[in-house]
Amino acid sequence: MDVVNSFLFCKKARRTLRLWTCYVLLAGAGCGYNVGAPFSPEIRTIHVPMFTSSSFRRGWELELTEAVQKEIQNRTHYRLSKEPFAQTRLTGRIIDINKNVVGENRFDDPRQLQVSLAVEITWEDLRTKQLLAQRTVPLDAQSAQLITNAELAPEAGQSLATAKAQIFSRMAKDIVDLMEVEW
Repeated sequence: MDVVNSFLFCKKARRTLRLWTCYVLLAGAGCGYNVGAPFSPEIRTIHVPMFTSSSFRRGWELELTEAVQKEIQNRTHYRLSKEPFAQTRLTGRIIDINKNVVGENRFDDPRQLQVSLAVEITWEDLRTKQLLAQRTVPLDAQSAQLITNAELAPEAGQSLATAKAQIFSRMAKDIVDLMEVEW
């Protein structure tokens, strides 16, 4: 009798396991998840030339270009290559860099500052000369924008260097997000 009961228990356990497996698979099927990378499989190589800058602050374009290249290597399957061998080109131009005082102490010393970075980005297919993505600083409220902010507090030991690292990281992520394939 114990053999029959254990056989029936195993049969019920297997049936319950199958039902839960089906339930989990069906529940996750319609949640908007995508299998695989969200980047175009047709594109394999990309050229990222040195960004240019319209700002008086020098060196920012070099650091932003390096951050974007590292983000592309870390998050995508694209390989960086020289322009003659690349399928696409991602160009960028720093439009504006602002550093504003957000808060002061009673002696008018800055306690909290905000750094803003505005960038124009163009991603084009070099084979077909088709524009894959573009973001510019808007002239009207309906345009899309690519602006990133970072805050720093000198009294807390933060500096412009820490704000720059934060802002370049955020901007690089925003630029690579721009390269994702539409659903």
